[in-house]
Amino acid sequence: AASWLPALPPLCAPVEASGDAAASSATDLDAVVVKGVSTGYESGETAGSTRLELTARETPQSISVVNREQMDDFALTSVNDVLNATTGVNVEQVETDRTYYTARGFDIVNFQRDGLGLPFPYGIQDGDLDTAFYERVEVLRGANGLMSATGNPSATVNFVRKRPTRDFDGSARVSVGSWDFYRLDVDVSSPLNSDGSVRGRAVAAYQNNESYLDRYEREKQVYYGVVEADVGDSTTLGAGASLQKNRPNSPMWGALPLYYTDGTPTDYDVSTSTAADWSYWDTDETRAFVDLTHTFGNGWKFVAAYNYEKIKGDSELFYVFGTPDRTTGIGSMAYPSAYSNDFEANFVDAYFTGTMNLGGRAHDVVVGANSGKADNHELSLYGEGIGNPVPDLSTWNGHYPKPAFPTAGSQGADFDYERKSLYATVRWNLADNFKLITGASHTQVETSGESYGSTTVYDESKTTPFAGAVWDLSDTYSVYGSYGEIFNPQTELGEDKRLLGPVTGSNAELGVKGEWFSGALNASFALFQAKQENLAESAGFDAETGQTLYRGIDAESTGYEFDIAGRITDIWQVAGGFTQLRLEDPDGHNTRTYVPRKLLRLSTTVDIPAVPGLKVGASLRWQSDIRRDQSVTADGTPIVTRQDAYALLGLMARYSFGDAWDATLNIDNVTDEKYIPSLYWEQGFYGAPRNVMLSVGYRF
Repeated sequence: AASWLPALPPLCAPVEASGDAAASSATDLDAVVVKGVSTGYESGETAGSTRLELTARETPQSISVVNREQMDDFALTSVNDVLNATTGVNVEQVETDRTYYTARGFDIVNFQRDGLGLPFPYGIQDGDLDTAFYERVEVLRGANGLMSATGNPSATVNFVRKRPTRDFDGSARVSVGSWDFYRLDVDVSSPLNSDGSVRGRAVAAYQNNESYLDRYEREKQVYYGVVEADVGDSTTLGAGASLQKNRPNSPMWGALPLYYTDGTPTDYDVSTSTAADWSYWDTDETRAFVDLTHTFGNGWKFVAAYNYEKIKGDSELFYVFGTPDRTTGIGSMAYPSAYSNDFEANFVDAYFTGTMNLGGRAHDVVVGANSGKADNHELSLYGEGIGNPVPDLSTWNGHYPKPAFPTAGSQGADFDYERKSLYATVRWNLADNFKLITGASHTQVETSGESYGSTTVYDESKTTPFAGAVWDLSDTYSVYGSYGEIFNPQTELGEDKRLLGPVTGSNAELGVKGEWFSGALNASFALFQAKQENLAESAGFDAETGQTLYRGIDAESTGYEFDIAGRITDIWQVAGGFTQLRLEDPDGHNTRTYVPRKLLRLSTTVDIPAVPGLKVGASLRWQSDIRRDQSVTADGTPIVTRQDAYALLGLMARYSFGDAWDATLNIDNVTDEKYIPSLYWEQGFYGAPRNVMLSVGYRF
């Protein structure tokens, strides 16, 4: 993905990340107010693509929603869990505490909260993101040029925060699981005055767990509070704040080598880790927001939001590079580093929405603007003894003398970033059964400062259009089509050590949508074509400067997608979908072959009438084979690493003891499949084997 941040810093430089490995920094912008409140697995209303509050059927793009009930049913306590259950999304987990995501062949770099967000740092999410804050997670696939402007034609992920309820409601849940997993969740919502015009909600979670990976363990603390107040009959004011503390010990920075010097694949135990016993990777994420909604007497509405974000990281890490010998297992080398970062951002968004009468019909209109500014500071200290040999990883216990991290030779970053956008959307009511949506966003992006020895200065602006149409064929079925564009300035250095130009992208899709049982069940089928031009892809590591250099490539993704979500009967719910794509360069050759060409995601539950209170369910994640063309052996033989197609089956059962108590059992990877979840880098590690979790909840 393109990036407004500098090329991946030396913290990751030895890894030589490919594809969209340098996308931009995560913050919150672009406001969306979500009105539809759904129960079960149905989609409800969203406003992520146009600011207009539309159902899934009314939205002329592919969209999937994972609701709170599905999260609770399948113990989806992290964002990676949620996105692994979402149609068309592939979670590229290359390390224990950093992750890439792809959709339609390209990297997802836009994470939003209540519709506000900028691309996150270097196209990669640092740390574990907990789901305790959120009521639902929406994934809009394709280019989101109206509401995101900068990014990729892949998908935009919108996390919808929990909000206070007018009536008192509270719950607590205790969970225990494999590898000494312990977790406590508490969620309380209450009116704060007699009529509920002022109300609040508080959420807290604590988690402590070891892992199937040698030496790895993690502690998480999650806190969230929000207050809403009705200021008169027409105005609602809300304010909230959240804090998440991640404290992993012996995390993996980088991962296992995938092949030996003779080109044959490595085959370590599932538990094998490259982490030293002294390493850690602490992150704190603080977010705060204020939003206001005012409804005018003529049906128009004004919405404004201010968001603040601060991300602070501190780590001492141990990276292993090199290629081991097949016979001895020797050949890996040490790369210890200490790293700190401090990111802070402030942003504001405001828009008007309402209807205008023209030609005897009422048409929906949105006009708005937003502005955000972020400051980023980073420091990398390189440990003594880089290049020292590491024992055979298959027998190594993680003990390596902790080196000094002298300030001499350190590198860092100090730069700021600013983005400003003006946007407008009109949903033309051309007939009772035909709606045309047109819109555009004009965005200016600026950055200035320095990063790891390179000056980072650019000023880019672009207008990105959007057009979509929905034609209702009947009360149940609609056909739709849409086209959108997106762009992103890049600060990756090319092979000539000059900045690459901005990447541009587009998404076109044509499809049919169905809606049954008053919106309780939605399904869609889409044909799509996504393009990116001048996309930064790793061209290798420059040992002289300590930087990864990039080349600009063009790529096109075409394919189809099926998605379904909601209640099929009173007792049967389903959510999931199937994606198949082709991803090629301009010469028709396969590119980004580490992206699976076929993905199946399916979750389903059934209430058992014969046993009141009993619900059983299953989840299935399947993907086609992937490969990575690594390099060549000493005698010139090409090295290709492959991960065969695999399926991961999960089972769940919940029994409710009356209205207050329930117990849920989840079993993941039932068949104990051994697999590498990602070939995004020239390193990888194995996914979790079979594991079990039991949770007991109480509602009060």
